[in-house]
Amino acid sequence: MNDSGAATVARVRTVDVVVIGAGQAGLSAAFHLRRAGLEPDRDFVVLDHSPRAGGAWQFRWPSLTYGKVHGMYALPGMELTGADPARPSSEVIGTYFDTYERTFDLRVHRPVDVTAVREGDGGRLLVETSEGGYATRALINATGTWDRPFWPRYQGQESFRGRQLHTSGYPGPEEFAGKRVIVVGGGASGTQHLMEIAEVAAGTTWVTRREPVFREGPFGEAEGRAAVALVEERVRLGLPPQSVVSVTGLPLNDAIREARERGVLDRLPMFDRITPTGVAWDDGRTVDADVILWATGFRAAIDHLAPLRLREPGGGIRVEGTRAVRDERVHLVGYGPSASTIGANRAGRAAVSDIRRLLDREPATAR
Repeated sequence: MNDSGAATVARVRTVDVVVIGAGQAGLSAAFHLRRAGLEPDRDFVVLDHSPRAGGAWQFRWPSLTYGKVHGMYALPGMELTGADPARPSSEVIGTYFDTYERTFDLRVHRPVDVTAVREGDGGRLLVETSEGGYATRALINATGTWDRPFWPRYQGQESFRGRQLHTSGYPGPEEFAGKRVIVVGGGASGTQHLMEIAEVAAGTTWVTRREPVFREGPFGEAEGRAAVALVEERVRLGLPPQSVVSVTGLPLNDAIREARERGVLDRLPMFDRITPTGVAWDDGRTVDADVILWATGFRAAIDHLAPLRLREPGGGIRVEGTRAVRDERVHLVGYGPSASTIGANRAGRAAVSDIRRLLDREPATAR
């Protein structure tokens, strides 16, 4: 094992492919690995740090029912049918993923924490985990973003006497009854939180860094391709990816129209500082609040890849298709342009196709 700063790994198993993460992208990749003839727990292994099946969906707030989920595409080989739209999406999709794993016998290992991926021996990567090490010829990283909520920093933030929380810890609207709530963020989560909380709160204020863009009319395949292309260009340049949603705008549906008419979605520009009792702007405006809810998105959970030095000067990992430009053994699925559910499916298939060529080109040494 290359020991340049590497932690000692007591037990190392040898496989052809390690998949990190069992959300949409990871399960799609595992399905295509199996279809390509690779056997789980012999040729490949799927590692997931969550306590149960469901990917990041299992952590979604209860009021996000399945009927409110936009654009949930089925995993390859199994449709999601007959779901109750009033049931929490965490339950619906958690059950679906669990059934999927068992149907295709994917044998996901959980809960397993991956601490680092570094150069190993004989041209293999060493994946260090809480259940030992894996020496692998290829890696599919499908860790998503849920574990890295983004908290902006503002002057006076520590002085605020109320409560601050992020979308990742959003409990549903009930806890905000009678409170004065500031929601920060112009994405889909921010608007959903705001519209729910406004029903029970003493008052709400919506603050965003940029003017929100509401999208009229249908959003078809051509529009989707154009949006993905914008995100893809950033990744190709080695910049940190933006979400696909950030370039598509917010769909102007009936609920959004009603909220705008009631003044719930009257947006204020970003405040300049946080005070003990609320927020303030340099022009003298202030808003008092009991709660600041940061619906400010997430960053890619890729810190475990740091020993491979894949990042570009711009801060992101440059990717062609799903392959990391700096290391052809590493594929990122659910990253950048493949962060949507349909994109994750396609990325899983593309990554496996590339990896099959790599494995065929460089036959494995005896185990």
